Amino acid sequence: MTPAAAPLSQANSLALNQVGDIATVGSPIAGKVRDSYALNNYRAIVTTDRVSAFDRVIGLIPGKGAMLNSLSAWWFEQLKDIVPNHFVALPHGNVMLVRQAKTLPIEVVVRGYISGSTSTSLWTLYDNGARNAYGVALPDGLKKNDKLPMPVITPTTKAEFGAHDEPISGADIVAQGILPAALWAQVQAAALAIFARGQALADQAGLILVDTKYEFGMIDGQLALIDEVHTPDSSRYWNKASYQANPAVPISYDKEQLRLWLAANGYRGEGVIPALDDSIVSTLQNTYAFVVESLTGKPVPPTDSRLDTIHAQVQALKAKHV
Repeated sequence: MTPAAAPLSQANSLALNQVGDIATVGSPIAGKVRDSYALNNYRAIVTTDRVSAFDRVIGLIPGKGAMLNSLSAWWFEQLKDIVPNHFVALPHGNVMLVRQAKTLPIEVVVRGYISGSTSTSLWTLYDNGARNAYGVALPDGLKKNDKLPMPVITPTTKAEFGAHDEPISGADIVAQGILPAALWAQVQAAALAIFARGQALADQAGLILVDTKYEFGMIDGQLALIDEVHTPDSSRYWNKASYQANPAVPISYDKEQLRLWLAANGYRGEGVIPALDDSIVSTLQNTYAFVVESLTGKPVPPTDSRLDTIHAQVQALKAKHV
């Protein structure tokens, strides 16, 4: 099964890259794909069309930002009974209003299957001989894409922009004083519960949620889910029927398509980044649209990603919330 081409609005034909300074609001904190603006106890997060892989910004995928932003908003609503999150409103396709949070300095990766192609993926480490990666004991004899006996948490450090995240064990997170033991236990319980809900809803859509990355923060002294959640940028999705037919080569609906394309063009995180061609851009656009529509049951909403529109939306949020 291949995602059908989804029509993107005329506005989405212009990719949203740098949002930049906004009059009356100020300068953003720029991440790999998101620019955020402080609004006292809130933040305005603008999800751009930048796409990253191997911890590098690779290029632009027109329409991507609005699709993934809307999908995160949908997921935050589906998960809010498990753990609080920072989502407040979605006033525009690319713009999300969130509560201000103190970000925890760990990326929490939950894996239900042993897969991946990056240097920190569980399969890469296992294939190179590791049997206790991230402090998770694994038996001999596993094959790529095997389902694990139960989901496992494989955390990484949060690298500075342009650097690589590094594996770390839960024991080291506590031993090094990165998080206190009680809070780390709370994070793990929340992550596994969110992942279980995500897998259940993905299954209903004919998808397998293979693995994912979560970020957590503290809001008013309470643990909260932040950033994005269960998008094809932060998660790996497979077509369930294709996995059942051939687990070795399931159809994937995520950034693994981009990582494999980059590797085929000689790039694995170092050196000159190859320019994205029309084929991979179209493939990723269709993939994002397919996942959004499969999960939410709704067509991809049109959006206007012009800078003047984005700036006006953020200025309106400041006028209302500051």
